[in-house]
Amino acid sequence: MTPPEPLSADQLCMQCNPDIFPFETTSDLDDDYEVIGQERAVQAVRFSVGMPHRGYNVFVMGSSGIGRRNLVERFFNEAAAERAVPQDLCYVNNFDASHQPHLIELPPGKGSELRADMEELVEQLQAALSGVFESEEYQARRQEIEQEVNEEQEDALETIRDKANEQGMAMVRTPGGLVFAPVKEGQVMSPEEFQTLEQDEKERLQEIINGLQKDLQQVVQQRPRLQRELQERVKDLNKEMANIAISGLFDEMREQYADFEDVLDFLNAVEKDVLDNLRRIMPGNDNNQQGGSLPGFLRRASAQQEEALFQRYEVNVIVDHSESEHAPVVYENNPTYNNLLGRVEFAARMGALTTNFTMIKAGAMHRANGGYLILDARALLMQPYAYEGLKRALRSGELRIESPGQMAGVISTQSLEPEPTPLNLKIALIGERILYYQLKALDPDFGELFKVVADFEETLERSEENQVAFAHTLANLIREHDLRPFDRTAVARVIERGARLVSDAERVTINMLAIGDLMREANYYAEEAGSAVVSGEHVQQAIEAQIFRVDRARERTQEAIERDLVLIDTEGEVIGQVNGLSVLQLGDFAFGRPSRITASIRLGSGEVVDIEREVELSGPLHAKGVLILSGFLGERYATDHPLSLSASLVFEQSYGGVDGDSASSAELYALLSAIAQAPIKQAFAVTGSVNQNGQVQAIGGVNEKIEGFFDICRTRGLTGEQGVLIPVSNVQNLMLRQDVIDAVEAGDFHIYPVRTIDEGIELLTGVPAGEKDEDGNYPADTINGRVKARLAEMARQRAAFSRELKDE
Repeated sequence: MTPPEPLSADQLCMQCNPDIFPFETTSDLDDDYEVIGQERAVQAVRFSVGMPHRGYNVFVMGSSGIGRRNLVERFFNEAAAERAVPQDLCYVNNFDASHQPHLIELPPGKGSELRADMEELVEQLQAALSGVFESEEYQARRQEIEQEVNEEQEDALETIRDKANEQGMAMVRTPGGLVFAPVKEGQVMSPEEFQTLEQDEKERLQEIINGLQKDLQQVVQQRPRLQRELQERVKDLNKEMANIAISGLFDEMREQYADFEDVLDFLNAVEKDVLDNLRRIMPGNDNNQQGGSLPGFLRRASAQQEEALFQRYEVNVIVDHSESEHAPVVYENNPTYNNLLGRVEFAARMGALTTNFTMIKAGAMHRANGGYLILDARALLMQPYAYEGLKRALRSGELRIESPGQMAGVISTQSLEPEPTPLNLKIALIGERILYYQLKALDPDFGELFKVVADFEETLERSEENQVAFAHTLANLIREHDLRPFDRTAVARVIERGARLVSDAERVTINMLAIGDLMREANYYAEEAGSAVVSGEHVQQAIEAQIFRVDRARERTQEAIERDLVLIDTEGEVIGQVNGLSVLQLGDFAFGRPSRITASIRLGSGEVVDIEREVELSGPLHAKGVLILSGFLGERYATDHPLSLSASLVFEQSYGGVDGDSASSAELYALLSAIAQAPIKQAFAVTGSVNQNGQVQAIGGVNEKIEGFFDICRTRGLTGEQGVLIPVSNVQNLMLRQDVIDAVEAGDFHIYPVRTIDEGIELLTGVPAGEKDEDGNYPADTINGRVKARLAEMARQRAAFSRELKDE
């Protein structure tokens, strides 16, 4: 078996050739917009927009920063431009049930027009009613009615007075009311004179007085009837005069809104309410039965009462499209229940909370009705009741404004119940993939309401065509943020950095959040340098500055190794010891850290002990990788005898958790070294997972791992012997730093692509791995031969030991 050759310098980073770009700077490119790399998502959003049936809302999934919202807004805006402006939404008072306001839908702009017309109508009503009730005609007719009623009462009294005179009695008005007294010689008889009369005379006069009192009592009892008659006649007069005053005003309004049946119903209800509530409009008018001045309209109790009275006739326009040019596209960044579905506000008055139809406020779904609504899925799910309220509206096809407490059934106090709004809109939920899959799995309603998923790509293939298209995207970003033009070298360096961010030489990230930050920072350094154009040097300066701001932890980790606080060898040979590589992720910054992995063996029952797992410092993936080692050893070396060793594997000086299987190949190399007693060259570091067939598999973070070991070797001095073993399948992920590339090109550092454990162990020990002959045996002077022989010897020792124990 021939060991693999180290990679050449040009295999360590797929650099972007600036000459492929047909421009000198991005200012030479046209101002156009093209979505690149998102064919699947574009097709899904277009399908959702064009599908007219209910339930075809779209869930847009992918990581933040890849342009999800921008793309959705673009297609929503294009579709909205082709759709008509939806109707205005207005709430008006329900005079029959004030807690259930009526909804009126009007053409765009008509809502605000109706509101202004009603405000003007109220002013005209006040003027017209004030004028008619202060007119001479009204005063005269009211005085006539009052005079007629008074005359009827006076006539009745006059009749009794005449009757009393005929019977020798006089009707006298006293502080206590009307009384009757005998008359003698034209004068009212005094009480003393009355007492001097004979008893029979006194009894006769008293009987006459009692009869007259009964007649007077009957007349007095008629006074409430006459008062009610006066009130009714005055009320009828008020209605008649008010109707004459206001009917023309309402007729004009009805003519103006003749095409809108709901408005006509509202105007009829307002007119009826005005006529039915004249007493409230003119307090005291029909209580003045004695005539006099009747300016009750001018004597309202208070400005608050006046406001509350005429507020009943207002129009609450909750959605006004008077200035809209097409269907709405709404993004709600705080989708609380009330912000989404609307709310009813309350005002504190006299220690109590009050409300009415004028305090109904629209939600985002009202504003987006007839168009498109964009919501952040995570923000929506974090708000109590918001997601449930959204689903209820979509299922029912109507927007019902109610408090969360009412919806949940925990509040029973009466509040407003506005008439629901018919719902017709398209919704895009934007969120991470995990949210989509969880909702799909746990919510049975989700699939019915969001039938379309737009899955955004995270990366773009680095073909020449795509790289040129990516340059156009960068040019648009530059114009959008008013940055300096980028020359070809700057664009090429941005693309290279984009490939490094996804650890893939053949693809580039389309996370424009990270790319945009890099471009803005490069623009800053160009400005600091007084350059009118951003070059590749400015981009590189921005990259180095980004790393420097967050790599304190990496420096302290390397310093601990340099000071031998953490033991890592980069020269010499040791049995059962190898340099493994791991990656630490701190926020957005990741860096590689070498770790010493050691293995020890002894006679046993084939158990490979993972010390990290025993002390609960490893995760399940790392434990799986260690268990695979037992399968490899048994399949390759112990098919004809028991695996009779016990082995211990450990990450030395590891004080935190370890997970992942990327160190399983390094652990296997240490184990084979310990069994074969073949020392491993400490100038090498190893990464890669392994399967039971001995194939080395791809891992993540390969660039960070190589650079982490390289930094240690460079600090101690590059010898030309040092290097890293990586899986051959990870070569396509290499986007290494320029200093690593330079060291490889100079022959001071090496990177070996390894396919199998045999290739790796031969590089690490300098001893041939060995291949099976026709009889299934390995040459004795090879690693495989030594391991097989050692395991066979341990099996014999264990068997002999077992016989001794049995004999004893």
